[in-house]
Amino acid sequence: MAPSLDADAGITALYQSHQRAMVRLSTLLLRDSMLAEEIVQDSFVAVHRHWRRLRQPEHALAYLRQTVVNRSRSALRRRAVEQRYVPPVVREAPGADEDVLVGERRTAVLDALQLLPTRQREVLVLRYYLDLSEADIAATLDISRGAVKSHASRGSARLRELLAGEVGPR
Repeated sequence: MAPSLDADAGITALYQSHQRAMVRLSTLLLRDSMLAEEIVQDSFVAVHRHWRRLRQPEHALAYLRQTVVNRSRSALRRRAVEQRYVPPVVREAPGADEDVLVGERRTAVLDALQLLPTRQREVLVLRYYLDLSEADIAATLDISRGAVKSHASRGSARLRELLAGEVGPR
């Protein structure tokens, strides 16, 4: 059976208003914008395919967000397996003409984020990038609000430690 027009209209509206934010969310979790775009497109397709199963279509954004996070996790797991079997790539030093201060700070924050446990990273990205409430984060990650608070507190503290050691004061 073909999806209804409600699904088409709903997914179109969702795409127009949230596609960029979902790509940024996935990019922050993966640090790979091309893969993030693929994951987001696949997530929109999945939401569209399962639109009829949504008990409350007004919660489609939360379902989409959870789908993006889950698919990003899967990509990270695949990447971890691949990295076990591929020798690490040596990166070249950045050119002298780059905006060094901004680039270093951004890289340090993203590198430090990657060193955090998965749940802490996800909670911090959802909280500080998407500005979600504790309840929305808990629903997206399917954990309790207390767990969100705990992961946010521990993740923030660890991020401060990592950045203090690499970059120094702001």
